[in-house]
Amino acid sequence: MEEITIRKVKNFLSEEEISALPSWVKADIDNAVFVGDSNVSIEISNGKRYCLANKINDLSGSEWTNHICSVINTRYTTRGEDSYAHHIRKVHPTPKPPQLMRDLIQFFTKENEIVLGYFMGVGGSLLGAALCNRRGAGIDLNQKYIDAYIAAAECLGLPSFPTLCGNSDTLLDSARNMSGLLGSEQAGMILIDPPYANMMSKEKTGADIDVYGKTATPFTDYETDLGNVDPKLFIPTLTHIVAKSLPYLKNKGYLVVFCKDLQPKKKETNLLHAQMIESLNRIPKLYYRGMKIWADQTIKLFPYGYPFDFVTVL
Repeated sequence: MEEITIRKVKNFLSEEEISALPSWVKADIDNAVFVGDSNVSIEISNGKRYCLANKINDLSGSEWTNHICSVINTRYTTRGEDSYAHHIRKVHPTPKPPQLMRDLIQFFTKENEIVLGYFMGVGGSLLGAALCNRRGAGIDLNQKYIDAYIAAAECLGLPSFPTLCGNSDTLLDSARNMSGLLGSEQAGMILIDPPYANMMSKEKTGADIDVYGKTATPFTDYETDLGNVDPKLFIPTLTHIVAKSLPYLKNKGYLVVFCKDLQPKKKETNLLHAQMIESLNRIPKLYYRGMKIWADQTIKLFPYGYPFDFVTVL
């Protein structure tokens, strides 16, 4: 008859090693045991497992699987408690949902790591970091947006993280300013939602008219704003800024960039995401790893092109 040996994690790991475990494992450390033939896979009392070889995040295997789907399909509300202070954040033309940012951050970082966003807007990435026990650091050209982030964090009862107001291109060159923002640490992840050239400087059409009217809604009036540059200069300028930011990212850390394609025009395909990938992938030591599609079901659709032409909503 074979004997079963129960190997309790707390009897095998040092205090320092235990302190580095995800909070959900530490919360049940008295019941956590090693499973399998090696001291690598940990199981807690509810059956949830964590692998000590996981250097990317703090997810269990089942949670990891949920995150690798190529399409993120959401329908976040913009009203009530579940809107995450959208009534404050809507001062920005394109605020990203903190819940979406939280889910991305959870896959690409470990607890307490820093998420750097140097096109932070109203701080969706920083709020997302706070929602999953990470820290944030942000830069934006418009103080109004930074103030909205701070107000949203206060409204939600979340900590507000360090920010800088100014041009990312300039501030990333300043060791003094970046030291004030990050201290002596490097970010575990860079998460950016850059302006897509002068897209927001154009008159609104379709569903956007109901929200903004026909008037253009540029992020700022500054010439140095990436949202005001000529589309032909956008990709080279963004690539230049991204290259400057990489020294502030830890080795094997991840850069996640939001991108929106433009409508094709005659022979111009305007596949902005493909152009961006090709350009960023030329940066030394930066390697393209894949793409996720965010399907935002809250977008109100109109019969674009009806009844003359095929139009996709990008």
